[in-house]
Amino acid sequence: MTSPFENSGSFSRRDLVGSAISAAALAAAFGGPISIAAATEPAQAPPGKQYPFKKSINQWAFPYPQKMTLEQCLRLAKDAGFDGIELNYDLDNDLSPKNGTKHYESIRSLADKIGIAISGVCSFLFWPYPLSSNDPVKRARGLELAGMIAQAAHDLGTENVLVVPGAVHIPWRDDHEPVPNDVCHARAKAAVETLLPAAEKLGVRLNIENIFFNGFLMTPHEMADFVDGFQSEHVRVHFDTGNIMLFQFPEHWVKILGRRIQNVHFKEFTKKGTDHSLESFRPLLDGTTNWPAVLEAFDTVGYRGYVTFEYFHPFQYFPEALIFQTSDSLDRMLGRKAYRTG
Repeated sequence: MTSPFENSGSFSRRDLVGSAISAAALAAAFGGPISIAAATEPAQAPPGKQYPFKKSINQWAFPYPQKMTLEQCLRLAKDAGFDGIELNYDLDNDLSPKNGTKHYESIRSLADKIGIAISGVCSFLFWPYPLSSNDPVKRARGLELAGMIAQAAHDLGTENVLVVPGAVHIPWRDDHEPVPNDVCHARAKAAVETLLPAAEKLGVRLNIENIFFNGFLMTPHEMADFVDGFQSEHVRVHFDTGNIMLFQFPEHWVKILGRRIQNVHFKEFTKKGTDHSLESFRPLLDGTTNWPAVLEAFDTVGYRGYVTFEYFHPFQYFPEALIFQTSDSLDRMLGRKAYRTG
C-alpha cells in the first residue's frame, strides 16, 4: 500500500519519547526551558514556497448528474489542471448499489485514458444510514453500503475510502434519534472492526473523517486514540480542514494527527457569519482559514498526498468557472503560480 508521506515509516510512542528527549537536550544545551508555545506555533510559509501536494476536487462541485455526465466531470477536472478527482457513492448514480465491478473497472479505464486519477471515494449515505444509529436496521444497511463503497474503491483503483463511523447528533436530519456518547463510540468501533477484514483483503484504507457537527471525535486526541485503537494501517484519518473551523483550527489538528492522515479535504469556512449550516462553507480562499499555516503544518508532518477541494454548490451558470477558479487558487496556494508586482 502506498503512503502519502515522505520518508514513510512506522509511527510509535517511541517517536514521541525521542522527540521529548531531544527537546530536553536542547533545553539543557541552551541553559533553560524551550517555550512550548514557540515550538508548537505553526510557521508561516515563506514567499514563493512550493508544496508537493497533489490537486484533487470532489465531484460535488460539478452539476452532476443534472447537467454533466461522469465522463464530462472527469474531462473538465483534467482540463482544469487537477491531478485527481474524488467520486461520490450514492443510491442512484454511476457509483451505486446498481453497479458492480465491471462498471467500475470501465470508469477506471476511462479515467486512465483521460489522464486523471481517482483520489478517493466518499458518500453522504453515512447520514441516512449511520453506523451508530439506534435503529438496528439502519446500522445494518449502513454496514452493507460501507462494504459496497470499499469494493467500489478497490475496483476504481483507489485505496481511499472516507468513513463516518458514528454520530451522536445529525443536525441536518430530523429522523436521527440522538445516541449517547459512550454508545456511539462502542457502535462506531464495532462497525470499523466489522469492515476491517474486507478492507485489508481489498487493500483499501478506511479513512475516518473528522466532522465535528456530529458530536463525535471532537478533538484531535480523540481522533488519534480512536484510529490507533485498531492497530492497523488500513484505518487512517481523512482530515477535513473546514469541518472543525467553527470553534477550532485545522493547523493545530494536523500537527497532532501527523502521519495518521491518509487523505485530505480542503474545505473553506467563514467564521464571520452566524449561519452554521452547509452555507458556512465557501469557495476556496473566500473564508477565514489561515491557509499559509495549514499548508505549512501539512508540510511539516511530511504529508505528500492529495488535497481535495470539497464544495456542495455547483455554480448554476457557467459551472466550469468554479472548477477552473479552484484549480487556479490551489496553484497559488501550492506555489505553482505567483503574481509578480514589478
